[in-house]
Amino acid sequence: MIKTDKINTEKRNPNTTHIDRLPTSEMVALMHAESRRAFDAVDGVLPQVALAVDKIAGAFESGGHLYYIGAGTSGRLGVLDASECPPTFGVDPSLVVGIIAGGDKALRRSSEGAEDSCEAGYEEIKQRNLACNDVLVGIAASGRTPYVLGAMAAAKEAGATVCSITSTPGSPIDQAADIRLSADTGPEVVTGSTRLKAGTYQKLILNMLSTCAMIKTGRVYENLMICVNPSNDKLKARCANITAEILGIEPEEAYGLLEKNDFSIRAVIDKYKK
Repeated sequence: MIKTDKINTEKRNPNTTHIDRLPTSEMVALMHAESRRAFDAVDGVLPQVALAVDKIAGAFESGGHLYYIGAGTSGRLGVLDASECPPTFGVDPSLVVGIIAGGDKALRRSSEGAEDSCEAGYEEIKQRNLACNDVLVGIAASGRTPYVLGAMAAAKEAGATVCSITSTPGSPIDQAADIRLSADTGPEVVTGSTRLKAGTYQKLILNMLSTCAMIKTGRVYENLMICVNPSNDKLKARCANITAEILGIEPEEAYGLLEKNDFSIRAVIDKYKK
């Protein structure tokens, strides 16, 4: 039996032992107050996040890739962040890759047993042929997931930069990482339910890693998305509004310019910005 009673994410939260007896208004207020702890925890790791962003941006500029890997909630959040990069920043789906223990079927149905195999994680990364210009981010609230540890070992063998996101600083996954993006988010509102504060913390870090790396590699102009994939009417309208804002023209005129330029905001602003 694995001993987890010393891991903060598995401990009982003394602030919420009475949550099942609270009126609904107080229950949600208590959950909200506890969630703030995840935001506060980010403050202590911002220098490490900045270092990781620079590594990821450097990877993109040298032809490398970003890989997220995790199990359960951690894996789902990595896949979510990766899947949002192509439509938001117009990148190839292979640039940012999310991997979850148990494969894509684990996105919808729990496959928690898949996380127990260190060998499976190792082989998953080994077969992807990572190189020294790639970055792998291992995500695990407890910092102990064998699947993630195996993946990190394979990435290090390949010479890739390895980062960790955990809620257990000093954990085995932290110790295996080159850059540690980990902070103690404390016991969960519902004991052991790490989709709550730990998951919120992970999402905040992932947001910064991908978004800031994309900004640094030229996929954002000022604070505007200029590489949006215009795959539906709403996104075409968004492209028109962004282009109009940059050029100081009406959205209807911007839409016409985009139609002549394959709906490429970058192409239009390169041609028409004074």
